[in-house]
Amino acid sequence: MDASNGPGPSPRVLAGPGGTAADVLAGLPGADLTTVQLEIARRRAAKLRGPDVLRRYREDRFAVPAPVPFERLRRVEDALLSAAPAEFERIQLSPVAPLGTHSVVAGLAQHRIVPTGRGTEVAADPTNGMALEAAVRRTGSMPVRLATVQRVVRAQLPGPGSFAHFSMFAAVTAGRDRGSRAFESEHLAEHARFLTAAVRAAGARDAGLRVATLDRRFAGVVDDLRTALPSLAITDDPDRHLGRGYYTGLCFTVTGDFGDGPADVGDGGFTPWTARLLGNAKERLLVSGIGVDRIASLLSS
Repeated sequence: MDASNGPGPSPRVLAGPGGTAADVLAGLPGADLTTVQLEIARRRAAKLRGPDVLRRYREDRFAVPAPVPFERLRRVEDALLSAAPAEFERIQLSPVAPLGTHSVVAGLAQHRIVPTGRGTEVAADPTNGMALEAAVRRTGSMPVRLATVQRVVRAQLPGPGSFAHFSMFAAVTAGRDRGSRAFESEHLAEHARFLTAAVRAAGARDAGLRVATLDRRFAGVVDDLRTALPSLAITDDPDRHLGRGYYTGLCFTVTGDFGDGPADVGDGGFTPWTARLLGNAKERLLVSGIGVDRIASLLSS
């Protein structure tokens, strides 16, 4: 679920008048900036005609339909959602989130996120939005469990298997530290169990987990996972670099065999997001996600 930050805005643009304009706009109060952005959009749209819009639609990878058939995507979505335990409340997230949700809460590069003109940004990862909802719901000792499927937009560099917009099944569990990493052991096993079951339900011959221990104090959590799920294929992933700094303590990759051997189809781990949002170091959050388009593509290969 973590995204590479990659190169930022063009230095050429920021070195010219665009840099000065950016300084002025960034310094405006929120309501004033929204007014300016909406007026800019209105003026630019007023210059367009039907053929201009159609040409942009044909060329803009963010606007064209998904390359995977709708029916196949829907079947995968239903299979993944059906595999989530009843304790996970299914919610329908908004397609937008407050500005800064992905960069401030999750540490993603802001230039990878598509902003709007109203102080919001287009959803790029459902676990970020669910972290906000989980933080709102967190009271007492009972954990908050949420699950969803959301179509997201991510301004990542184009390439094989890289979609400008795609659907993700995602789940989060938020709760309070219980000591001895009891929260981590219990809920990691819960996510691992239903995520691998979900991948099988979506059409995989087999499913497994590669686990990267980012903090040696989490070694016992991995041992507990193997004890709780003795029949699950769990392998160590000590050389994993993607996600370090995004996840804390431990992260994992979900794999599925759709006929050509194990392929990466999902990701997850522990994050400090609810602790950051609530200002409480005792808060814990486990997030996980599976790429719907990714699995649908593997089913067609």
